[in-house]
Amino acid sequence: MKKLYLMRHAKSSWSFDELSDQERPLNDRGRDDAPRIGQALAKRHLALDLLVSSPAVRALSTAVLVARELKYPHDKIVVNPAIYQADLEALLAIIRNLPDTAESVLLTGHNPTFTEVANYLSPSPLSGEMPTAAVISLHFQTDKWADVQPTNAEFYFYDYPRNVS
Repeated sequence: MKKLYLMRHAKSSWSFDELSDQERPLNDRGRDDAPRIGQALAKRHLALDLLVSSPAVRALSTAVLVARELKYPHDKIVVNPAIYQADLEALLAIIRNLPDTAESVLLTGHNPTFTEVANYLSPSPLSGEMPTAAVISLHFQTDKWADVQPTNAEFYFYDYPRNVS
């Protein structure tokens, strides 16, 4: 079984006009929400084999804050530049090319693509867009990431800052 966690980056700041989109940092709420979601994932006894992030500062910062709560080594976070501007097909290709040695993988990235992929793969589509710092968990009845399809997917959970304590 393959376990996929798709996480939209936490809330970012728009306060720095001189920064490019990729350089935007998390704002105060984002710096609070990312660890809270990480704590919620830890309560679920989540054990990651791999954490892959977009290179955007807000996504990578989210990944680091979540990794800290999950006791996942920061130096093992893989940055995949293709996540940043990925559309549905590109993100599916990234997922389907994950190493089969990894059973449990968390991807951090961006909307609208993360919501699109979640809705495409999940037997329980989301109502609306994934809010910042939201994470959806899908399990797939397969031993190979290349075989991930909506037909072998199971919805496991959907957490976001307002529904975790």
